[in-house]
Amino acid sequence: MRVAAIDIGTNTTLLLVAAPDDRGVLRPLREIATITRLGEGVDVARKLAPAAIERTNACLAKYAEVTRELGVERVGVVGTSAMRDAGGGEEIRVKVRELFGVEARTISGEEEARLTFDGATGGLSIGESVTVFDIGGGSTELVVAERGSIIASKSFDVGSVRLTERHGEDRAAITRAIEAAFATDEKVWSGWGDIVGIAGTVTTLAAVALSLDPYDGARVHGHVMTRAELAEVVERLAAMPLEERKKARGLEPKRADVIVAGGLIALAVMDRLEAKSIVVSDRGVRWGLAEELAKGRTSRSP
Repeated sequence: MRVAAIDIGTNTTLLLVAAPDDRGVLRPLREIATITRLGEGVDVARKLAPAAIERTNACLAKYAEVTRELGVERVGVVGTSAMRDAGGGEEIRVKVRELFGVEARTISGEEEARLTFDGATGGLSIGESVTVFDIGGGSTELVVAERGSIIASKSFDVGSVRLTERHGEDRAAITRAIEAAFATDEKVWSGWGDIVGIAGTVTTLAAVALSLDPYDGARVHGHVMTRAELAEVVERLAAMPLEERKKARGLEPKRADVIVAGGLIALAVMDRLEAKSIVVSDRGVRWGLAEELAKGRTSRSP
């Protein structure tokens, strides 16, 4: 059974095509990440921009070709922060129905956190207690679990694209906005066990630290990154003019303008959790969704 999971995010649209092996463990057949910046301007306009919709729909058309080539039998498509926060998503939903024959689900922050956890922890050497954080373009999710059971989760309305559009690269203003968003006594800040960071911001910072070119998910997945190492990478990237930053080894040029804000969120999460290091995961929502598809819980026909 081959499945395809598509995660339409604020900054990036992700595709995972996977199939269970003989032991029932899901193995990737193809993974593609495309920066479509669907959330461009959403924070102000509260509506998806026509150009952003066009970019995203063009990306989805390419993903549909991949699913046909690989003989995918089940497809699942979810939209996260940008689709939650803005109007104008019907064009994308129509395109998804046309291309895949399924409905695109706009998931809540809580469901996003659950899928994030289910996908992120696969293949990692971690303990029974774990806190997972996911820095997206529009929001940041945290989920705390004990022995595989989620005991707390929270979605915060701070993301790399949202903060960059609001504050540019004013690090002081970005930091104040993050601190204001995180100033709660939520159970997610208890700092349970191992701390796992996922999604494009964290994996990109790890790739820069490791000087990876091209990107190698196998080396990133499971990489342990200290706070000092993370802070050094963020400081180094922040000190570069944007055009120079676009050429940094390990950094995709289209992510260069939002990586500083994303890095500051990562540092703030670590500080709030009093974490000296994090384990980097190359997986996330798409993997959690793929697991559901493979088990028939979100069955769709392409």
